[in-house]
Amino acid sequence: MSNIKQLLVQAEAAHNSADWSSLIQYLQQLILGADSEHPEIVENREYLLKLTLFMLKMGDFQQRWEITKVLTHLGDISIPPLVEILEDEEAEEELRWYVARTLGEFQHPEAIASIVELLKNDQDEELKAIAATALGQMGTVAIASLTELLLDEDTRLLAVRSLCCIRQPETITPLLSVVQDPQAAIRAAAIEALSSFHDERVPPALLKALDDTAATVRRIAVLGLGFRPDLHQALDLITRLQPKLYDFNLDVRCAAAVTLSRIGSDDAAKHLFDLLISPQTPITLQLETIRALSWVGTLSSLEYLQTALNQSTSETVWQEIVTVLGRVQEPQLTTPAAEILLQILRCLSCGTLRERQASLREALPTPTPTPTLTPHPATKIASIKSAIALSLGQLGEMQAIEPLISLLGDSNALVRLHAIAALKNLDGEATHQQLQQLANNDALTPDLKQGIAIALSEW
Repeated sequence: MSNIKQLLVQAEAAHNSADWSSLIQYLQQLILGADSEHPEIVENREYLLKLTLFMLKMGDFQQRWEITKVLTHLGDISIPPLVEILEDEEAEEELRWYVARTLGEFQHPEAIASIVELLKNDQDEELKAIAATALGQMGTVAIASLTELLLDEDTRLLAVRSLCCIRQPETITPLLSVVQDPQAAIRAAAIEALSSFHDERVPPALLKALDDTAATVRRIAVLGLGFRPDLHQALDLITRLQPKLYDFNLDVRCAAAVTLSRIGSDDAAKHLFDLLISPQTPITLQLETIRALSWVGTLSSLEYLQTALNQSTSETVWQEIVTVLGRVQEPQLTTPAAEILLQILRCLSCGTLRERQASLREALPTPTPTPTLTPHPATKIASIKSAIALSLGQLGEMQAIEPLISLLGDSNALVRLHAIAALKNLDGEATHQQLQQLANNDALTPDLKQGIAIALSEW
């Protein structure tokens, strides 16, 4: 007896004994593991379809999930009975969900037509959403049908969402046809989908959407323009986006900050700084603006962060600025970023470390920020000192060694631990040598000597 014939016998026996797990296993071996055009498979395809449909109707959630893979491998023969189930409004709701998903795997006119019909006439919104997604997964073959659905107000939103799933240039024209639709949800979905295309027809639609009456549409348009920094001069994007930093809607304002950061120019950084220091800017937007300034990636953006650090009275703002400075990755900016952090720590210097840090400061490449003459109030806050230590460790600048060592004498245990972790991220051998040299220095305070001893024990 051939292996296929044996599996057929076993599948029938499993069906007769209601052993559903074994039945699924045998069907998977027959249809997924064998040649679909094998004579014995072709000869018994109708019977295999019958068994598979039976399991689809009778199975639990997991069994249905597994059996749908078998149906797609059986080929177009599965489509008519699946369409029949989909059209049966008396059928179990979950069963129809699975059928809709499965039909979406077939790029076949009959499958498309059945899903389109469901979208037009069925009242089950969840089922229609699943069907719309399935239609979108069919790809370009479904675009014509979806374009027709755009003409009907009742199916337009689902059609747009389906077109959004396709992500092919052929969808641009139908999507552009609804960017001024009365429904904000439709405009938003269309603008979001169009934003992923670098097509000359798209930017004018995004620019117009900046002044949409719906905040959701404005926000999506703002973010969409962030994907086209190459056009910022041609479209004068900074001028067009700057007013959105002061939009009535907070989400739009945050999106504008992100988009200006992607443009990455000194002009964009200046607008972000003005927003950051404005007394009317809420803290949520201030934090978003701080992150945006760090993403701009220019020396001027770091200088603006330093100015904000010195001018602000908000501990939350200090913490965020210190944190983002540690994430700077551009090689030409890591030293300036580290110097801003080091300037805060210099007031913590003590004993011989004060002299060492002064010498180190003189040896730094110029220009460097002017050292703070008075202690920054952030130096009194343990969480910010910890964040400074972590950021210096991330930046990896060697001039941070001695200021970090000074933190080993801090009264807060967490600050000391973060200082040790940061020191380990720097040149391990050089750091270890300095710690050993200082370990027996009687000029140091007892707290600092103890911190150094702890650090050496952790090495």
